[in-house]
Amino acid sequence: MLALVRKYVAEFIGTLVLVLGGCGSNVLAGPHIGNLGIAIAFGLSLLVMSYAIGPISGCHINPAVTGGMLLAGRIGPQDAAAYVAAQILGGIAGAGIVYVLASGAPLGYDPAGSGLAANGYGAHSPGGYDLSAAFLVEAVLTLLLVLTALLTTDAHALKDFAGLAMGLALILIHLIALPVTNSSVNPARSIGPALIVGGWAASQLWLFILAPLLGGASAAFLYRLLTPDEREPPLWSDTD
Repeated sequence: MLALVRKYVAEFIGTLVLVLGGCGSNVLAGPHIGNLGIAIAFGLSLLVMSYAIGPISGCHINPAVTGGMLLAGRIGPQDAAAYVAAQILGGIAGAGIVYVLASGAPLGYDPAGSGLAANGYGAHSPGGYDLSAAFLVEAVLTLLLVLTALLTTDAHALKDFAGLAMGLALILIHLIALPVTNSSVNPARSIGPALIVGGWAASQLWLFILAPLLGGASAAFLYRLLTPDEREPPLWSDTD
């Protein structure tokens, strides 16, 4: 039981760090570091957490990754549900910390007006991209992220480099998606800021839940197609 709790706490902490590092860089330093700096911040957050909590929970810190792992037979349903709950709570906590920090500025911080790095499309896309472009970029790039996670942690992969591959993949993904949607590819990363901003961010949140989950499911299908039938047995047990 204690081992299970450790995994869930690790997922909470990892997602909190991802949102604090990535969204915090966007909100607090975005004008100074630009999209390249924000993308690197997200990638470094995932890279650091991969090696810090990877041995404990596998460092999913993303419901789309957990969903892909579930469909690929790499995690059990009970663990997957608990992982997602921990990730969402971590994302909310991370966004809350970013909001408190931003509110300490001399002029304060208005999340509804400034956005708190929330994801959006149409008038709320950084580049004015429409719904169809936003959905496509989120689904396709989440597929890339989850497929990278599945393949680099497979029994035949060089697992010591999985964290590096994931961090670099997230940097690449954000360089593409930041102008389109502010880059999500992670429902937990989107839920936290959207709940604080409310209004438009909450009304558009559905896309940043649905598209990444579809991308993650597609990645699981491709993973099963690409890997041999004799690949490793499931690595999970809900009784561990």
